[in-house]
Amino acid sequence: MHPNLRFSLSLAAALALSAGAAEAIEFRSVGEPAVLFDAPSEKGKRLYIVAPGTPVEVVVTLDKWVKVRDAGGALTWIERRALSEKRTVMVSVPRVVVRQRAADDAPAAFETVKDAVLEFVAQSGDGWIQVRHKDGTQGHLKISEVWGL
Repeated sequence: MHPNLRFSLSLAAALALSAGAAEAIEFRSVGEPAVLFDAPSEKGKRLYIVAPGTPVEVVVTLDKWVKVRDAGGALTWIERRALSEKRTVMVSVPRVVVRQRAADDAPAAFETVKDAVLEFVAQSGDGWIQVRHKDGTQGHLKISEVWGL
């Protein structure tokens, strides 16, 4: 293969990868109890009801339907009106200590378990986020301990 052609192909591949990486993953939260469907239609098969606050990844958006992925990787459809702008995250490890500040040696604010849903408040440092429990208690945990960002 000619060196210039090899360079052109490598450059094209690198640009394609960087363009894909530039697209941010969008997460939303379920705002009300909602039925998840197997197709973007009320005539689709009703799969199950999802609880308010559950974070979901937006995959495709149609007129009034959104295809979403849950923490387990399942792809389903939800009515757009059932999604909220409020951001939540789901604990992805068996047990986690939520800290009073963004540091491993910080005192505990509270502890929680896998699949607990917490309100996302803000980024709080290198690899940490600030969250709020439904009882109002706030704290910090590592990004690697949650799903939904």
